[in-house]
Amino acid sequence: MRLLETQEVGRLVYTRAGLPAVAPVNYTLRDNEVWVWTGSLWSIAQASRGAVVAFEVDHMDLATQWAWSVCVLGRATLVTDPLSQQRALLDGPAPWVCGATDGLVRITLAKVSGRRVMPHVRHAAGPLPDPRLLYAAVRSPATEDQVPVAAGRAAGLL
Repeated sequence: MRLLETQEVGRLVYTRAGLPAVAPVNYTLRDNEVWVWTGSLWSIAQASRGAVVAFEVDHMDLATQWAWSVCVLGRATLVTDPLSQQRALLDGPAPWVCGATDGLVRITLAKVSGRRVMPHVRHAAGPLPDPRLLYAAVRSPATEDQVPVAAGRAAGLL
């Protein structure tokens, strides 16, 4: 959750006409909820019906090759209370999409996941092993099928 507090722009993933859609939005994190200014077109049509959405934030430092990504899933609701809207304007970043003050959406977090990416580090003992050797075949105790192993962890077993 701390990583979400370090950025101001994320991606809102929602359903439009039965298909997935993604929109860059600015946001603020308040009381373990993500508050997003979306504009009236999407927010009134979808959020007022309690749609389940995804929200993703990431950061990458090209100089150091460190990166992270956080994805949250939750139910979106339209915030119609003028006092809450005014507080969101004062507390968070100002909407940067033209007309975005028409729709304020609150995403109640149900699931949070993420990952960190670190640069490859050369070991003092020598160069990194051949990447093809990081993948081997092992037997899955559940299926007795062969499953790939990446960096010492059986893929699909975690």
